[in-house]
Amino acid sequence: MPGHVVLGVGGGIAAYKACELLRLLTESGHSVRVVPTASALAFVGAPTWAALSGQPVASDVWSDVHEVPHVRLGQQADLVVVAPATADLLARAAHGLADDLLTNILLTARCPVVLAPAMHTEMWEHPATVQNVATLRRRGVLVIEPASGRLTGADTGKGRLPDPAEIFAVARRALARPAGTADLAGRRVVVTAGGTREPLDPVRFLGNRSSGKQGYAFARSAVARGAKVTLVTANVTLAEPAGVELVRVGTTAELRAATVEAAAGADAVVMAAAPADFRPATYAAEKIKKAGDGSAPTLPLVTNPDIAAELGERRTPGQVLVVFAAETTDAEANARGKLARKKADLIVVNVVGEDRVFGADTNAAIVLGADGSRLELPEQAKEDLADRVWDLVVARLSDR
Repeated sequence: MPGHVVLGVGGGIAAYKACELLRLLTESGHSVRVVPTASALAFVGAPTWAALSGQPVASDVWSDVHEVPHVRLGQQADLVVVAPATADLLARAAHGLADDLLTNILLTARCPVVLAPAMHTEMWEHPATVQNVATLRRRGVLVIEPASGRLTGADTGKGRLPDPAEIFAVARRALARPAGTADLAGRRVVVTAGGTREPLDPVRFLGNRSSGKQGYAFARSAVARGAKVTLVTANVTLAEPAGVELVRVGTTAELRAATVEAAAGADAVVMAAAPADFRPATYAAEKIKKAGDGSAPTLPLVTNPDIAAELGERRTPGQVLVVFAAETTDAEANARGKLARKKADLIVVNVVGEDRVFGADTNAAIVLGADGSRLELPEQAKEDLADRVWDLVVARLSDR
C-alpha cells in the first residue's frame, strides 16, 4: 500500500544511486520527501531531487520553520530509508545526535527505519562502526549489510551500496510490517536457492527447472526482519539480494559443503534449493557422441547425498530446519514421509509441473509441521509466502 516515505541521502559518492531508488519508490505510488545531508548535496543537487520526487527538498532545520519539519517529517512518515548511510551518519544516528534535518527525523520517526550503508571496507570494519551498527540494530533499526565489489577508485571489498532495486525490495517488505517487528534481529539464518547441475561432459549437465525465486524471496524477507542471512545459491540469474552473504555453488556436492558449513551455529536453515537427486557415475572428459547407428548411450547414475537429512542429523539444539517437497502426485502423503525422514520442523509442499511454480513470481503451498500442524497457503507473491513461513519459524524459535 502506498505511503509517506522519507528518503535520506548521506554524503557519499553512492548518493547518485539513490536517484534510482527514488524512482522505484515514486513509481510504486509512494509520496517521497528527499532529505539530503549538506554533504550529499555536493554530489547530487537539490533540483535533481525535487524534479524526481515532485516534492520540495529541505536539508536544514531553518527552512519552512513554521511547519516544524524536523518533527513533522518524522512523525508523518510510514518509512524512513537512508541510502547511502555513511560512517559519519551511522555514528550520529547511534549517538542520538540531531545536528541536521535528517538526524532530527531519525529521532522523531516511529515508523520502520532502513539504513543502507556505503563506505570503504576499512571504515565498515572499524570497531567504532561495528559498535554503532550493533547499537542501531538493538534499537530496532534495520541496517542492511553492504555489498562487496568495486568501491571508490581502484579499491574493492565490502562496503558497496547494494543495488537500488534490492534496497527497494527490503524497503517494501519493511513498509509492509509495523515498526519494531524486526523479529529476526540478532538471528543468523541460512537459505539455499536455485537448482544444482551435475556435469555429464564439457557441454551437458543434469539439472532442474528451479529459478531460485522462492529462495531469494526467503532471503529478502529475512533481511527485512533483521536477520543476518547467508544465501547459498546454485545456478541462478537473479540480482543479489541486499544485505546477504552470498555463496555461489554449482553441483549438489558443492551445495552440501557450503550449506553444512554455513548451518553450523545458525538459528534457522531454509532448504529452498532444488538439489539434483542423481549425478552421472562418471564424467566424460570429451563430448559424448551418438553411436554409429544413431542410438543413445547408456548413462549410469548414482544417488547424491541427502543434504536436508544430513542437516537434520547434525543440527544443534534450538535450530529450526525447514525443508521443501516438490511433488507431482500424492504430494501431502509423500511430504509427511520426508518430514519425518529428514527430522525437520517444517516442510513446504509444492505441487509442481512444467508451467507451475518454477520460474513464477507467485506460489501456493501447504506447510506441514513435525508437531502435526498443517497450514494451507493460497497462491500469493513468493515474498508474501516466505513471510508466512518465517512467522512459523519465529514462533518455533521463541519456544526454544
